[in-house]
Amino acid sequence: MDTLKVRDAKDVEEVVRAAIANEQPLEIIGHGSKRSIGHAMATNAVLDVSALNAVTSYEPNELIVTLQAGAPLADVLSLIDAKNQQFAFEPMNTAPLLGTSVSGTIGGMIAAGLAGPRRIRAGGARDHLLGAHAVSGFGDSFKTGGKVVKNVTGYDLCKLLAGSWGTLSVMTEVTLKVMPKPEAERTLLLRGLDDAAANKAMTAALGSPFDVSGAAHLPKSAFRAKTEGLGDIVSQGEALTMLRLEGITASAAHRAASLRELLAPFGTPALIEDAASAALWAAIRDVLPFASGGALGAWPVWRIVCPPASGAALGTQLAHETGGDVIYDWGGGLIWAALPPKSDAHAPSVRRCADAVGGHATLIRAAEEVRRDVDVFHPQAPGVAALSERVRASFDPKSVLNRGRLTRGPAA
Repeated sequence: MDTLKVRDAKDVEEVVRAAIANEQPLEIIGHGSKRSIGHAMATNAVLDVSALNAVTSYEPNELIVTLQAGAPLADVLSLIDAKNQQFAFEPMNTAPLLGTSVSGTIGGMIAAGLAGPRRIRAGGARDHLLGAHAVSGFGDSFKTGGKVVKNVTGYDLCKLLAGSWGTLSVMTEVTLKVMPKPEAERTLLLRGLDDAAANKAMTAALGSPFDVSGAAHLPKSAFRAKTEGLGDIVSQGEALTMLRLEGITASAAHRAASLRELLAPFGTPALIEDAASAALWAAIRDVLPFASGGALGAWPVWRIVCPPASGAALGTQLAHETGGDVIYDWGGGLIWAALPPKSDAHAPSVRRCADAVGGHATLIRAAEEVRRDVDVFHPQAPGVAALSERVRASFDPKSVLNRGRLTRGPAA
């Protein structure tokens, strides 16, 4: 397979135009950390943007950073952390779950659009993308959005690029909003709740005035005796419900005390603070209990988004039907499900459960032979699918960019 390593946006234009002329589709990669998500692509040439790795500008006082798309995510997080800032949507590091050695690039972070636990309060990756430079499937460079937080010109085009998995354009540079890191972090822990009670506790906390920034639940599990990534906080696979509060120290402490009173009907919450709390939420963000090196590392993993009120029933039913294990995030609105190995990854059960509540499911981890036979991304309703295809064709009419990644078989 040919690998074409580009140095700048002009190189990207030339590579895409040559691909169009030769009717040769391209696979777009940065570090390749998420190559195993999606279907095997109908390509035999790779467009490698990893050399586009510069920080174009960083203005901490303006809360914006402009980066080339190949900038390593880990390096960028270190850069903004040094100024006590963060990406508020908590981008997921897929490396532990997928078993890769790198956490990927900024472009991959935007293209995948996988946000962490704070999404319930801060929004997703697309809500923090202010502007982008990219090359379309016509081989033309274009710019959308701007470098000012209040500038919304072209903002919807940015939203299209986020979560498009590289099927609309090759991003070369992006401008993102950053936010100050909270001074303090407090997490309340409830032990031993079943899924339904945990769902009620999370709903009560999220509906309270105490500005909860994370709500997750690990059900009791026979599979997670060690509970990878969670240290001594939880033992022997016991159920654990977590509620996070952030802000200035006095405020976080006061709200934690008030929330503890609100949660009294569910038990007496334990309290963990700052570094211990951050480590716990990083484990939830990166789904460490299902890590590739852990007890369930060989199991396929689904990411199911649904109405939070339906989460407990959906997760309980799915675990019961398949013999699998689940984790709840987003107050029950995001379910991670690790299911026993099967040739179809239990897709019929997963999709039936998701469809019943108006949710959708994505197969994040599975062997390539499974992904050949199962729709990785949730099948869209006919009208939505037709609209999506029109949008894709308006960016990339010859389908030269990541052809076949989102749907089985060659794109039309």
